[in-house]
Amino acid sequence: MLKKEVEKILQYVQKPARYAGGELNSVVKNKEDIDVRFAFCFPDLYEIGMSHLGMKILYSLINSLDYAWCERVFAPDSDMEELMRKNNIGLYGLESGDYIADFDIIGFTLMYEMAYTNVLNMLDMSGIPLRSCDRNELTPIVCVGGACTCNTEPIADFVDIAFLGDGEESVPEVCKLFRQCKKEGVSKLEFLKRASKITGVYVPSFYEFSYNDDGTIKEKKVLNNAPETIKKSIVKDMDSCFYPDNFVVPYIDIVHDRAVEEIFRGCIRGCRFCQACFLYRPIREKSVETINEQSKKLIESTGYDELSLCSLSTSDHSRVNEMLSSLIDWTIDKKINLSLPSLRVDNFSDELVEKLNKVRRAGLTFAAEAGTQRLRDVINKNITEEEILNTCAKAFNNGWTSVKLYFMMGLPTETMEDIEGIAMLAQKVVGEFHKAENRKKNAGVTVSVSCASFIPKPFTPFQWEPEDSMESLEKKQKHLLQSCNSKKVKISFHQTPTSLLEGVLARGDRKLCNVIEDAFKLGCKFDSWDDKFRFDLWMQAFEKNGVDPNFYTKRKRDFSEILPWDHLDYGVSRKFLERENVKAHLAQITPHCRIQCAGCGANKLNGGNCDARQ
Repeated sequence: MLKKEVEKILQYVQKPARYAGGELNSVVKNKEDIDVRFAFCFPDLYEIGMSHLGMKILYSLINSLDYAWCERVFAPDSDMEELMRKNNIGLYGLESGDYIADFDIIGFTLMYEMAYTNVLNMLDMSGIPLRSCDRNELTPIVCVGGACTCNTEPIADFVDIAFLGDGEESVPEVCKLFRQCKKEGVSKLEFLKRASKITGVYVPSFYEFSYNDDGTIKEKKVLNNAPETIKKSIVKDMDSCFYPDNFVVPYIDIVHDRAVEEIFRGCIRGCRFCQACFLYRPIREKSVETINEQSKKLIESTGYDELSLCSLSTSDHSRVNEMLSSLIDWTIDKKINLSLPSLRVDNFSDELVEKLNKVRRAGLTFAAEAGTQRLRDVINKNITEEEILNTCAKAFNNGWTSVKLYFMMGLPTETMEDIEGIAMLAQKVVGEFHKAENRKKNAGVTVSVSCASFIPKPFTPFQWEPEDSMESLEKKQKHLLQSCNSKKVKISFHQTPTSLLEGVLARGDRKLCNVIEDAFKLGCKFDSWDDKFRFDLWMQAFEKNGVDPNFYTKRKRDFSEILPWDHLDYGVSRKFLERENVKAHLAQITPHCRIQCAGCGANKLNGGNCDARQ
């Protein structure tokens, strides 16, 4: 139920449906029956947040608890924010219209580091103190979850609780504990002490850090009898794990406006640059039967005519062909489009192509990542140029006319020859189209090359590596453009200033808390949006606090250095990551898990079970 003051301003903003609520399948409860009110905040626009699967799962899960009510909150666009501040309207939950300052738990999902200033802005718009130390009462508790919490330190001063790993296990436990503590009338400190004993719950204020003269971490001090290391929470059985049978259906187009079925969690691959690969280990699959059943329920409850299969690598499901056959059996009859993102070059089989021919004719995307075999071995991509070209040829012979290739720039050991290799590989792909005997006649080919700037991330073998400088990346971008002679190849790049900042925030420590707060106060928000990113203001914030961003990006770390996230345990051992780093510099590959177990250690989180082959 929107407040009258909100209704009055909606006519003056773009896309008022972002802020109205009332969508199909949204959950409305009687406040009198509720003990715990949870504001699930996504620190970006409605269209992006409503596409996020994690939010869909936890929204439904919390609302399945009879004593809790979870409402959605998204970052308002600049036009709405201006009117809200002008009219003294705080952030509110879309389901009730109530101000979230009056809620019990305020949770932010953090999928990318560039959202940190939006978190502060949303707290500020709610009238909630930014710093955890300034929020002395039991309510509200500010918590965060998502991939970025693997290094919570840059925002540690703003957060009461960080959820590590799978939220399906830990979030309901925290809600249950909060309900009990609220009834008992205990202090915030007592609640946090009890919460710190729950697997997957990290309380940053219970850990203090001292620093060496060179800025590196000297030691960690643990307070309030908190655990020395915090283990991530993990869903062990995907078949029995909670999954919603409906999604909130938006009134307006969103980025991914379709039903989504998660088919497995984790990854068998060991790409050394990929944080998700290691954060979500070990791999845990859903059965074909569960996938079918859940997919049918979602289609029936939402009315969507498209179903997307979600995973880090769809074609790595151990029963992928059987799964697709069973889905195709009913999706074709119901005229449901089946979308399969995240296909791998090395298992793009004839059988898979045959099934893809039945369900879609969109462009194909493959992640080659590096232009030369040497560099692909460094990053452990485990694909060859021959496999890339054969896969593209197979696609062209089956009617595809466009292919998108993903690459990275700034990878460890990268040279200009590796950059030239990107152009050469793209041009060879164009050549495969013209050689394809069964290609679509009278049709041209488009090979899109997208180059992201490599950013070393925590819990990867490259977490010790320096990040390439903006100047170096810009030289490489120019060299790539000069190296490409084909008009059929379209090249795009990521902006280098945003990559620099993301690199700082990804591997930062608590000295960045002041920087982030000052950047926000200077006007930084929506930093992931190119048209709103203010690099100059961020540099002012660094200078004001005497923090050199190059300390976090350009510096190579020794294995002996204490890293800001060393006290967080995501299952993959540090020794394994060190071994993989050494092998990278020797350009030695490690086979994926189904070929040979590499001893990463993640199986210990799942009772010794994983998908690896001994």
